[in-house]
Amino acid sequence: MLDLATLLGLGLALGAILGSVIIEGGHLGALVNIPAAVIVFGGTFGATIICNRLDDILKLPVVLRHAFISARHDPLETTQKMVELATVARRDGFLALEDSLKDIQEPFMAKGIQMMADGTAPETVTEVLQTELYQLEQRHTAGANILLTMGGLAPTLGVTGTVMGLVHMMGKLDDPGSMGPAIASAFLATLYGVASANVIFIPLGNKLKALSKREQLVCEIVIEGVGAIQKGASPIIVAESLKAFVTPKLRAQLEESRGAGQSTSGEESIEPQAKAS
Repeated sequence: MLDLATLLGLGLALGAILGSVIIEGGHLGALVNIPAAVIVFGGTFGATIICNRLDDILKLPVVLRHAFISARHDPLETTQKMVELATVARRDGFLALEDSLKDIQEPFMAKGIQMMADGTAPETVTEVLQTELYQLEQRHTAGANILLTMGGLAPTLGVTGTVMGLVHMMGKLDDPGSMGPAIASAFLATLYGVASANVIFIPLGNKLKALSKREQLVCEIVIEGVGAIQKGASPIIVAESLKAFVTPKLRAQLEESRGAGQSTSGEESIEPQAKAS
Protein backbone atom coordinates (compact mmCIF):
# COMPACT_ATOMS: atom_id res chain seq x y z
CA MET A 1 0.00 0.00 0.00
CA LEU A 2 1.35 3.41 -1.01
CA ASP A 3 2.25 5.54 2.02
CA LEU A 4 0.85 8.99 1.22
CA ALA A 5 2.31 10.50 4.39
CA THR A 6 5.85 9.87 3.17
CA LEU A 7 5.18 11.40 -0.25
CA LEU A 8 3.28 14.34 1.21
CA GLY A 9 5.97 15.06 3.79
CA LEU A 10 8.83 14.91 1.29
CA GLY A 11 6.95 17.05 -1.20
CA LEU A 12 6.08 19.66 1.42
CA ALA A 13 9.63 19.83 2.87
CA LEU A 14 11.39 20.03 -0.50
CA GLY A 15 8.77 22.43 -1.83
CA ALA A 16 9.24 24.76 1.15
CA ILE A 17 13.03 24.79 0.76
CA LEU A 18 13.08 25.30 -2.99
CA GLY A 19 10.09 27.62 -2.95
CA SER A 20 11.81 29.94 -0.48
CA VAL A 21 14.65 30.40 -2.97
CA ILE A 22 12.21 31.43 -5.69
CA ILE A 23 10.31 33.75 -3.34
CA GLU A 24 13.55 35.56 -2.48
CA GLY A 25 14.17 36.16 -6.17
CA GLY A 26 16.87 33.54 -6.62
CA HIS A 27 17.04 30.82 -9.24
CA LEU A 28 17.34 27.09 -8.64
CA GLY A 29 20.33 26.78 -10.92
CA ALA A 30 22.42 28.58 -8.31
CA LEU A 31 21.90 25.60 -5.98
CA VAL A 32 23.51 23.14 -8.37
CA ASN A 33 27.11 22.26 -7.66
CA ILE A 34 28.38 18.90 -8.89
CA PRO A 35 31.66 18.79 -6.88
CA ALA A 36 29.79 19.57 -3.65
CA ALA A 37 27.23 16.84 -4.41
CA VAL A 38 30.01 14.33 -5.09
CA ILE A 39 31.73 15.13 -1.79
CA VAL A 40 28.55 15.01 0.31
CA PHE A 41 26.62 12.11 -1.20
CA GLY A 42 29.61 10.05 -2.34
CA GLY A 43 31.40 10.56 0.96
CA THR A 44 28.26 9.84 3.00
CA PHE A 45 27.50 6.64 1.13
CA GLY A 46 31.13 5.48 1.32
CA ALA A 47 31.33 6.12 5.06
CA THR A 48 28.01 4.32 5.53
CA ILE A 49 29.38 1.27 3.75
CA ILE A 50 32.26 1.26 6.22
CA CYS A 51 29.79 1.28 9.13
CA ASN A 52 27.66 -1.62 7.87
CA ARG A 53 27.93 -5.04 6.31
CA LEU A 54 27.86 -5.18 2.53
CA ASP A 55 24.82 -7.50 2.41
CA ASP A 56 22.85 -4.96 4.48
CA ILE A 57 23.88 -2.16 2.12
CA LEU A 58 22.72 -4.17 -0.90
CA LYS A 59 19.27 -4.42 0.69
CA LEU A 60 18.97 -0.62 0.87
CA PRO A 61 16.71 -0.32 -2.23
CA VAL A 62 14.25 -2.77 -0.67
CA VAL A 63 14.44 -0.91 2.65
CA LEU A 64 13.69 2.40 0.92
CA ARG A 65 10.76 0.85 -0.91
CA HIS A 66 9.17 -0.09 2.43
CA ALA A 67 9.20 3.59 3.43
CA PHE A 68 7.00 4.42 0.44
CA ILE A 69 5.08 1.17 -0.13
CA SER A 70 4.39 -0.99 2.91
CA ALA A 71 1.94 -3.67 3.99
CA ARG A 72 -1.02 -2.50 6.04
CA HIS A 73 -0.69 -3.70 9.64
CA ASP A 74 -3.88 -2.92 11.55
CA PRO A 75 -3.95 -3.87 15.26
CA LEU A 76 -7.76 -3.70 15.36
CA GLU A 77 -8.22 -5.98 12.35
CA THR A 78 -5.67 -8.41 13.77
CA THR A 79 -7.43 -8.48 17.14
CA GLN A 80 -10.81 -9.04 15.48
CA LYS A 81 -9.36 -11.85 13.38
CA MET A 82 -7.88 -13.57 16.42
CA VAL A 83 -11.28 -13.41 18.16
CA GLU A 84 -12.91 -14.92 15.07
CA LEU A 85 -10.35 -17.72 15.04
CA ALA A 86 -10.94 -18.31 18.75
CA THR A 87 -14.64 -18.77 17.97
CA VAL A 88 -13.85 -21.29 15.22
CA ALA A 89 -11.41 -23.24 17.41
CA ARG A 90 -13.84 -23.28 20.34
CA ARG A 91 -16.75 -24.42 18.21
CA ASP A 92 -15.17 -26.75 15.64
CA GLY A 93 -11.73 -27.63 17.04
CA PHE A 94 -8.20 -26.73 15.99
CA LEU A 95 -8.36 -28.67 12.71
CA ALA A 96 -11.06 -26.32 11.47
CA LEU A 97 -8.58 -23.45 11.66
CA GLU A 98 -6.86 -24.82 8.55
CA ASP A 99 -9.88 -23.77 6.49
CA SER A 100 -9.37 -20.19 7.67
CA LEU A 101 -5.83 -19.96 6.30
CA LYS A 102 -7.02 -19.03 2.81
CA ASP A 103 -8.42 -15.77 4.21
CA ILE A 104 -5.26 -14.79 6.09
CA GLN A 105 -2.88 -12.52 4.19
CA GLU A 106 -0.42 -11.90 7.03
CA PRO A 107 2.40 -14.53 6.85
CA PHE A 108 3.19 -14.27 10.57
CA MET A 109 -0.40 -14.99 11.56
CA ALA A 110 -0.68 -17.75 8.96
CA LYS A 111 2.38 -19.49 10.42
CA GLY A 112 0.94 -19.43 13.93
CA ILE A 113 -2.48 -20.71 12.80
CA GLN A 114 -0.91 -23.45 10.67
CA MET A 115 1.21 -24.69 13.58
CA MET A 116 -1.83 -24.62 15.85
CA ALA A 117 -3.92 -26.56 13.30
CA ASP A 118 -1.10 -29.12 13.01
CA GLY A 119 -1.32 -29.78 16.74
CA THR A 120 2.07 -28.28 17.63
CA ALA A 121 2.69 -27.93 21.36
CA PRO A 122 1.78 -24.46 22.69
CA GLU A 123 5.26 -23.77 24.07
CA THR A 124 6.81 -24.68 20.71
CA VAL A 125 4.43 -22.39 18.82
CA THR A 126 5.19 -19.50 21.17
CA GLU A 127 8.95 -20.08 20.93
CA VAL A 128 8.92 -20.21 17.13
CA LEU A 129 6.79 -17.06 16.81
CA GLN A 130 8.90 -15.13 19.31
CA THR A 131 12.06 -16.10 17.43
CA GLU A 132 10.44 -14.98 14.18
CA LEU A 133 9.50 -11.66 15.80
CA TYR A 134 13.02 -11.14 17.11
CA GLN A 135 14.56 -11.75 13.69
CA LEU A 136 12.03 -9.40 12.08
CA GLU A 137 12.99 -6.69 14.56
CA GLN A 138 16.70 -7.19 13.83
CA ARG A 139 16.18 -6.93 10.06
CA HIS A 140 14.10 -3.79 10.35
CA THR A 141 16.51 -2.18 12.80
CA ALA A 142 19.44 -2.80 10.47
CA GLY A 143 17.64 -1.12 7.56
CA ALA A 144 16.56 1.92 9.58
CA ASN A 145 20.03 2.31 11.10
CA ILE A 146 21.60 2.60 7.64
CA LEU A 147 19.48 5.66 6.88
CA LEU A 148 20.03 7.13 10.33
CA THR A 149 23.77 6.64 9.91
CA MET A 150 23.63 8.51 6.62
CA GLY A 151 21.68 11.26 8.36
CA GLY A 152 24.43 11.59 10.95
CA LEU A 153 27.26 11.61 8.43
CA ALA A 154 25.83 13.90 5.74
CA PRO A 155 26.11 17.21 7.68
CA THR A 156 29.71 16.43 8.63
CA LEU A 157 30.60 15.64 5.03
CA GLY A 158 28.87 18.88 4.06
CA VAL A 159 31.11 20.84 6.41
CA THR A 160 34.09 18.97 4.96
CA GLY A 161 33.08 20.03 1.47
CA THR A 162 32.67 23.63 2.60
CA VAL A 163 36.12 23.67 4.20
CA MET A 164 37.62 22.23 1.02
CA GLY A 165 35.87 24.90 -1.03
CA LEU A 166 37.12 27.67 1.24
CA VAL A 167 40.67 26.32 1.02
CA HIS A 168 40.36 26.39 -2.76
CA MET A 169 39.00 29.93 -2.57
CA MET A 170 41.85 31.11 -0.33
CA GLY A 171 44.27 30.05 -3.03
CA LYS A 172 42.74 32.66 -5.35
CA LEU A 173 42.98 35.75 -3.16
CA ASP A 174 44.75 37.54 -5.99
CA ASP A 175 41.39 37.61 -7.80
CA PRO A 176 38.92 39.31 -5.41
CA GLY A 177 36.15 39.27 -7.98
CA SER A 178 35.92 35.49 -7.84
CA MET A 179 35.74 35.25 -4.06
CA GLY A 180 31.98 35.81 -3.78
CA PRO A 181 30.94 33.02 -6.17
CA ALA A 182 33.60 30.73 -4.68
CA ILE A 183 32.29 31.23 -1.13
CA ALA A 184 28.70 30.66 -2.24
CA SER A 185 29.73 27.49 -4.04
CA ALA A 186 31.62 26.26 -0.98
CA PHE A 187 28.62 26.66 1.32
CA LEU A 188 26.44 24.60 -1.00
CA ALA A 189 28.15 21.50 0.38
CA THR A 190 26.90 22.35 3.88
CA LEU A 191 23.44 22.97 2.44
CA TYR A 192 23.44 19.58 0.71
CA GLY A 193 24.58 17.79 3.85
CA VAL A 194 22.19 19.42 6.32
CA ALA A 195 19.19 19.38 3.98
CA SER A 196 19.61 15.76 2.90
CA ALA A 197 20.07 14.61 6.49
CA ASN A 198 17.07 16.44 7.93
CA VAL A 199 14.69 16.11 5.00
CA ILE A 200 15.53 12.66 3.60
CA PHE A 201 17.80 10.35 5.59
CA ILE A 202 16.69 10.90 9.20
CA PRO A 203 12.94 11.21 8.45
CA LEU A 204 12.96 8.04 6.32
CA GLY A 205 14.95 6.18 8.99
CA ASN A 206 12.47 7.21 11.68
CA LYS A 207 9.58 6.28 9.37
CA LEU A 208 10.97 2.77 8.98
CA LYS A 209 11.33 2.48 12.76
CA ALA A 210 7.70 3.55 13.22
CA LEU A 211 6.47 1.05 10.61
CA SER A 212 8.52 -1.68 12.28
CA LYS A 213 7.03 -0.88 15.70
CA ARG A 214 3.53 -1.17 14.28
CA GLU A 215 4.29 -4.52 12.63
CA GLN A 216 5.85 -5.79 15.85
CA LEU A 217 2.69 -4.80 17.72
CA VAL A 218 0.57 -6.83 15.31
CA CYS A 219 2.91 -9.80 15.75
CA GLU A 220 2.65 -9.54 19.54
CA ILE A 221 -1.14 -9.59 19.24
CA VAL A 222 -0.88 -12.77 17.18
CA ILE A 223 1.43 -14.43 19.71
CA GLU A 224 -0.85 -13.56 22.62
CA GLY A 225 -3.96 -14.61 20.71
CA VAL A 226 -2.53 -17.93 19.57
CA GLY A 227 -1.42 -18.71 23.11
CA ALA A 228 -4.87 -17.95 24.50
CA ILE A 229 -6.62 -20.02 21.83
CA GLN A 230 -4.37 -23.01 22.46
CA LYS A 231 -5.22 -22.80 26.17
CA GLY A 232 -8.89 -23.19 25.23
CA ALA A 233 -9.90 -19.66 26.16
CA SER A 234 -13.32 -18.46 25.02
CA PRO A 235 -13.59 -15.69 22.42
CA ILE A 236 -14.56 -13.25 25.17
CA ILE A 237 -11.42 -14.05 27.18
CA VAL A 238 -9.29 -13.80 24.03
CA ALA A 239 -10.76 -10.38 23.25
CA GLU A 240 -10.19 -9.18 26.81
CA SER A 241 -6.57 -10.38 26.80
CA LEU A 242 -5.88 -8.56 23.53
CA LYS A 243 -7.46 -5.27 24.57
CA ALA A 244 -4.24 -4.15 26.22
CA PHE A 245 -2.53 -3.99 22.82
CA VAL A 246 -4.87 -1.38 21.30
CA THR A 247 -5.78 2.21 22.14
CA PRO A 248 -8.96 3.07 24.08
CA LYS A 249 -10.62 4.27 20.88
CA LEU A 250 -9.88 0.97 19.15
CA ARG A 251 -11.09 -0.93 22.22
CA ALA A 252 -14.47 0.76 21.82
CA GLN A 253 -14.59 -0.29 18.17
CA LEU A 254 -13.66 -3.84 19.18
CA GLU A 255 -16.53 -3.90 21.67
CA GLU A 256 -18.95 -2.67 19.01
CA SER A 257 -17.85 -5.26 16.47
CA ARG A 258 -17.92 -8.02 19.07
CA GLY A 259 -21.39 -6.97 20.18
CA ALA A 260 -22.61 -7.06 16.59
CA GLY A 261 -21.09 -10.51 16.14
CA GLN A 262 -22.81 -11.80 19.24
CA SER A 263 -26.16 -10.42 18.15
CA THR A 264 -25.97 -12.24 14.82
CA SER A 265 -24.59 -15.53 16.10
CA GLY A 266 -26.51 -15.72 19.37
CA GLU A 267 -25.09 -17.48 22.37
CA GLU A 268 -22.82 -19.63 20.23
CA SER A 269 -20.09 -16.99 20.22
CA ILE A 270 -20.33 -16.60 24.00
CA GLU A 271 -20.35 -20.17 25.22
CA PRO A 272 -19.41 -22.35 22.23
CA GLN A 273 -18.97 -26.04 22.68
CA ALA A 274 -15.39 -27.20 22.25
CA LYS A 275 -14.85 -30.13 19.98
CA ALA A 276 -11.99 -32.56 20.05
CA SER A 277 -9.35 -31.82 17.49
